[in-house]
Amino acid sequence: MIPRSRIPTHPGEILAKEFLDPMEVTQVDLARHLGIPVQRVNEIVRGKRGVTPQTAWLLSQALGTTPEFWMNLQAHHDLASSQPGQHVKRLRRTG
Repeated sequence: MIPRSRIPTHPGEILAKEFLDPMEVTQVDLARHLGIPVQRVNEIVRGKRGVTPQTAWLLSQALGTTPEFWMNLQAHHDLASSQPGQHVKRLRRTG
């Protein structure tokens, strides 16, 4: 069960800590391998940019994961960090 008291880890942190660091691969190396700009990889790793479906496909192929893995990480992070501060009562049918 996912704790409700914290925002799930950004996929960029997972990318850096679970893949790049152990493999001793730099962001520049990954960007070259994927054929994408280094800035894109860097912004994902720093949590300034989300993983798009296209990037999820590229990461999954390069790292032996699935695109769903990356999209699920992103979706959980986005949902938790975008939760509204107000509570809306359930809509009921009138009449």
